[in-house]
Amino acid sequence: MSTSSGRVTSGPSAAGPPASRAVAPPLARLMAKSAQRGRPAETLAAHLLATLRAAEALAARTGRIAAAEGPLGGAFWQAVALAALCHDAGKVPRGFQDMVCGRTEHWGERHEVLSLGFLPPLIDDAQLRSWVALGVLTHHRPLRDDKKRGIQGLYSSAGVAELRERFAGVEPGDPAVLLDWLRATATSAALPVRGTGPHGLSDETLHALTHATLTETLHRWSVRGLSAADGLAAVLVQGAVTAADRLSSAHLSLRAHQPVAAGFRERLEREFASAGHTLREHQRRAADSSGHLLLRAPTGSGKTEAALLWAARQAEEIGTGTGGAPRLYYTLPYLASINAMTKRFTALLGDAEAVGVAHSRAASYHLATAVCPEDGDDERARAAERSVARAEATRLYRETVRVGTPYQLLRAALAGPKNAGVLLDSCNSVFVLDELHAYDPQRLGYILATAALWQRLGGRVAVLSATLPAALTAAVRGTLGAEVPEISCPDTGLPTRHRVRTRPHHLTDPAAVTEISGRLRAGEAVLVVANNVAHAIELLEELGPEAVAANGDDPEAATLLHSRFRRGDRGGIEERVRERYGTGQPRRGGLLVATQVVEVSLDVDFDVLFTAAAPLEALLQRFGRVNRVAARPAADVIVHEPAWRTRRGGRGELFADGIYEQEPVAAGWEILRAHDGRLADEAEATAWLDRIYSGEWGSRWQEAVWDHQEAFARTFLRFRLPFDDRGELEDRFEEMFDGTEAILDSDREEYAEALLSARSSAGRLLADDLLIPLPHWAGRFAGWDKKLKVRVVQGEYDPRLGLTAVHARGTETAYVPGEVL
Repeated sequence: MSTSSGRVTSGPSAAGPPASRAVAPPLARLMAKSAQRGRPAETLAAHLLATLRAAEALAARTGRIAAAEGPLGGAFWQAVALAALCHDAGKVPRGFQDMVCGRTEHWGERHEVLSLGFLPPLIDDAQLRSWVALGVLTHHRPLRDDKKRGIQGLYSSAGVAELRERFAGVEPGDPAVLLDWLRATATSAALPVRGTGPHGLSDETLHALTHATLTETLHRWSVRGLSAADGLAAVLVQGAVTAADRLSSAHLSLRAHQPVAAGFRERLEREFASAGHTLREHQRRAADSSGHLLLRAPTGSGKTEAALLWAARQAEEIGTGTGGAPRLYYTLPYLASINAMTKRFTALLGDAEAVGVAHSRAASYHLATAVCPEDGDDERARAAERSVARAEATRLYRETVRVGTPYQLLRAALAGPKNAGVLLDSCNSVFVLDELHAYDPQRLGYILATAALWQRLGGRVAVLSATLPAALTAAVRGTLGAEVPEISCPDTGLPTRHRVRTRPHHLTDPAAVTEISGRLRAGEAVLVVANNVAHAIELLEELGPEAVAANGDDPEAATLLHSRFRRGDRGGIEERVRERYGTGQPRRGGLLVATQVVEVSLDVDFDVLFTAAAPLEALLQRFGRVNRVAARPAADVIVHEPAWRTRRGGRGELFADGIYEQEPVAAGWEILRAHDGRLADEAEATAWLDRIYSGEWGSRWQEAVWDHQEAFARTFLRFRLPFDDRGELEDRFEEMFDGTEAILDSDREEYAEALLSARSSAGRLLADDLLIPLPHWAGRFAGWDKKLKVRVVQGEYDPRLGLTAVHARGTETAYVPGEVL
């Protein structure tokens, strides 16, 4: 294995011992994995060799990591390969063998600790051995935690005699045979190990070497804090070893080709030419840009193609410089828009397996695309199993193109065996952050802090938006460098899609209801967006009968969409909305009442919008659901004055409909009132945003972004003690980003039946259709079903209206979803 350039190369001897060669009896007898899911049991030698091969594949695809080479003296991938080869060597004791072969249920010791004993007789270089020991010891558990379940708490006080007792049952001769095999395999892979010769290893010597190496490793990596450079390199070693182990255990291979790289521009230009088009100016400029980028382009201008053209140039340059195949991450704020973009990328690249879906419901996405309404339970169960496998492949970093939320990437900050692999996969990658303005100051600060880390790891970042206010541009340039260029789509030649109108009454006012009813009777497709669920339900109840009657008593003509539906119900609602109002579909009248979930989540095209006043960025996204591709004359987007009220438990501050803070909403409202009756485009909207962000509120916004960015970097991205347990940080992360989900108590039986309808995680995927999203804090009203392993709430639910209340005890209402988005 050659790593002088950071890229693994292989020659005739790099394949290791031929698979057909008969292995020595101890190696044939020692097992690493038990038989499962139709796969036979796996020998220790086979698993170690497979993990080494996975590490080599990771090295070849990732390439040279400049940030990791300095601390390891250029031997980063050598350390990873040696750790991958040796990581499970400590599975030789009889206790583990009995467990893996089903003769006992539990062993009780940590095999990675005993694996350390094989390193001193294998690796001469003490510095290299220290990094290899790190990778071996951290591929399953933290080194230190408060409950003494980490490696330090379990073993730091154990002497040689205690280790010998705890790791008893090593068959005489097994350590020596395994060591000889490790040395031969490492030598064939061109790894720096001691030369061949009589290097016997008794079980007694193994325990003594284990104790010495464990003591050194804990002192180096757990007792004292690390420098920023060492901490980052250490987490990358952990990430590479854990990723290799998981890949080999799953028997998966990595895709090594990046389709959005060299040749992509020429292929796209040919497709454009066949349709009678050529690249637009902003697309050509993006394709020719090298380095980070800010791109402003309105809907319908080819923004996504411009981003991919930019990404292809970056991937080609990074690949040439590092010897790897850069990954492309395209991130969006909302799941439905991610799913739509995934389908678009798949069609564009012509490969159904080329694109990974990187969000928390990826398996649900794959299931939705794999089944048909007429499929029976057996077919759904098989599809669920395939969907889980596809999502697991993405979690194992298989694809080179990923579409997802930034939050999955931010999980790298948690490090540890579960998340360090995300950090490794971020190295030398290309990141497209679409609609970055959609995030609040806290989340935006966290994303920018992580973008700075991506830059340090050799990555390049593009920020895309239909509007790029100066404040957001300044925040990006303050993170990535003042020289980041901005490319804007020329405003000339683009049709105007919207005419702004304002109303001096609330969206639920009788005057608003009367006006909306008139549009419905005229046969128009009407979108109504409320700021909270309670108002949305109220409007649907009032306007639904009118919409149904105006469309020939069609019950599908009136629909409600918000975030508090069961997963399965919401998926069905979104699909029906796309079928009726999707861009390019035949025009049909009807009514969709929604909350902010519609802002960037659906590719729909309505005739008119009625909306409550909200922050201007949110309103612009709502505007984008109307006359989407400017196929008709400028359409009305009608904004209503909000109701200003306090929040329950608040300090007296006023919020628009109890949701959005007053200052930015009020400022945007005044701008729109002054623009009443006039046409509006994205260029003008950018100027409006600049006015809002240039005021006192804008200054506080910018300060909040910087504060959150620094806090996230300080708390999560310094990696001074990266191998301490980060469970508490993970809980905080889940609270900040993921919220929680629960099932209704009345759905317990159906949930249990779904769990049993397919194997393991596939059954849970089918059962997850019953989950209802809740804010993280609302989880305190939910109980925990230990048997079903799910949160359960007592609540009121209607498939048409969603969750309308949660009860804490009896009929006492503890939480009303109408109070939140």
